[in-house]
Parts: sequence; structure tokens; C-alpha cells
Amino acid sequence: MGSDSATLSTGTGAARGPGRGRHVLSVLVQNQPGVLAHVSGMFASRGFNIESLAVGETEDPNLSRITVVVLGDDRTLEQIRKQLDKIVTVVKVQDISREDYVERDLALIKVDAPPSSRAEIQSLVQIFRARIVDVGPEQMMIEISGQEKKIEAFVDQVRPYGIRELVRTGRIALVRGNPAAIPDPAPSLDVDEPPASVVGHSHL
Repeated sequence: MGSDSATLSTGTGAARGPGRGRHVLSVLVQNQPGVLAHVSGMFASRGFNIESLAVGETEDPNLSRITVVVLGDDRTLEQIRKQLDKIVTVVKVQDISREDYVERDLALIKVDAPPSSRAEIQSLVQIFRARIVDVGPEQMMIEISGQEKKIEAFVDQVRPYGIRELVRTGRIALVRGNPAAIPDPAPSLDVDEPPASVVGHSHL
């Protein structure tokens, strides 16, 4: 699959029917060409609803981790696990939505920012702990990471100014460590980056 991270997001427009839930699956796979195609092809051929899918190398260069968010009931989830287990390059499948886990998403947003509204947008960037990563005469590019609800709230706030382009990574997640093994008290559940600052082009 290569050493670079890859992501695929299919949106969040799927309807949530009765008994349907949101499941975050962590799929550990062998780092080989074509693995992502096999996994995503299985979901497509079986008609499973995917909210997002992200894949990248793990701490072991021979393995990659696919984080996939799916909608369905427990029966659907069990079908997905069985189908994934049939793929020979799949090493482990874990439903981490049943665990205590940390989840993050990242978005880059290019928004109209004429001088008349730039200060207001910068204020929103600071409130949401986002970062301005590029500035043009009439536009800004903003980077924001965090939980899904935080990113969607920020998008709603800047949409009236005019969003030119938006890209999101899809969600990634890991199960939290054993609290007894953490020497210092854990910070708040949704700690993000320090307050925003404008990054010059030479540092991008």
C-alpha cells in the first residue's frame, strides 16, 4: 500500500433507520499493493453503508491500519467482520466503537476572506483552535482538526463568508491506553492545538 497515508470519504448522508448505529472499525492489514481496493471493493459489492474510510501505515512498516466508519445494526456489523476476515491480507478487525477511544478528523477549508471580513474569520479560527495555513489577497486556507462535530460546527460558521473548496481526511481513531499506565492526569477529552496563528509561506 506504500508508505503514504491515503484517505477516502464517502460522506455522511446515509439515513439512520431504526436499530442502526455508527460503528468505528479498525482493520489491520498487510502493507501490500491492492489491499485498499480489496477492502473497499468488498464494501461496495455487499452494499454496506460507509461514512468514511482512511488508511495509512502503522508503527510497523509491514502493516497498515484502515479506519472505517459504517452504519448498521449488530447483524450488519457481524456480516462486515466475516467478510473482512475472508480477505487474506486482513490481519485483525476490531470494533473500537465499543471501547474508550480517541477519534479525530482533519479538514482544509479555502474560504473567501476580503479585508472587510478577515478579522471576523480570524476570530472564529482562534475560538475553534484552527490554524491559518495560507493567505491570499482575497482568500484564506484554514486547517482544523478534532472530532466530527467540532469540524462541522466550524464549517457552518464560515459558510456564510463563502467556502471555495473543502477537503476532509475521514476519521481516524485509536483505543485509549490503560489509565493506570499514564503518569500524569489526562487533559480534557478534546484537547486540540494551541490558539491559531498565521503561518508564513516559508513554513507551510
